[in-house]
Amino acid sequence: MLRMLREALNHLDVRLRSLRPVPLKYPRFGNLNEFCRDYVSRTPRPTPTRTLDLGCGTVPRNPFGADALAGIDIRANPVLDVRYADLAIGPIPFEDAAFDYVTAFDFLEHVPRVLYLPERRFPFVELMNEIYRVLKPGGTLLSFTPAFPFAHAFRDPTHVNILTETTFPIYFDDQNRHAAIYGFRGAFQIVRQGWRRKHLVTVMRKVEVR
Repeated sequence: MLRMLREALNHLDVRLRSLRPVPLKYPRFGNLNEFCRDYVSRTPRPTPTRTLDLGCGTVPRNPFGADALAGIDIRANPVLDVRYADLAIGPIPFEDAAFDYVTAFDFLEHVPRVLYLPERRFPFVELMNEIYRVLKPGGTLLSFTPAFPFAHAFRDPTHVNILTETTFPIYFDDQNRHAAIYGFRGAFQIVRQGWRRKHLVTVMRKVEVR
């Protein structure tokens, strides 16, 4: 009887621990527009500057205030230099080292991690290679995506790539680069990472692979 009581209490303790909120390692990001303005003033780029917004819809975003603006979506808009591409299966349709900035607002969570077409591919890793390719040396990637542990990351049925606080710092950074085993050929310095409500905001700078 005593053993059954202990087992029941242990089971209850496990269930209660599983209900505890997942602690967040990174703090609130703060005002994104203010950060971008300050970042540009601290890291000037040769002009004219160019930015590329992935999954931009009809109007690309330009948080870094670049001189020239382009976008990629499944609906093209030649007037605003928005080109068609399905980045789950295809490359970014721009030349190498074309942009000072690449942004991805509510987009990366839609890019699959693994596909069989019929051979196995890693679309998210391939896209990170493409972003690295089109960025100029020292160029910046801004990711803004719903992420674990918040329900916003899971409840949309088209969210197939659930990012965490450690996805970029461990797999795509310049210190660990664990994604290299899946074919990642680049490296990013993590400039800043934090939370905007349920969204994880990550700012990364392209650096040479060591």
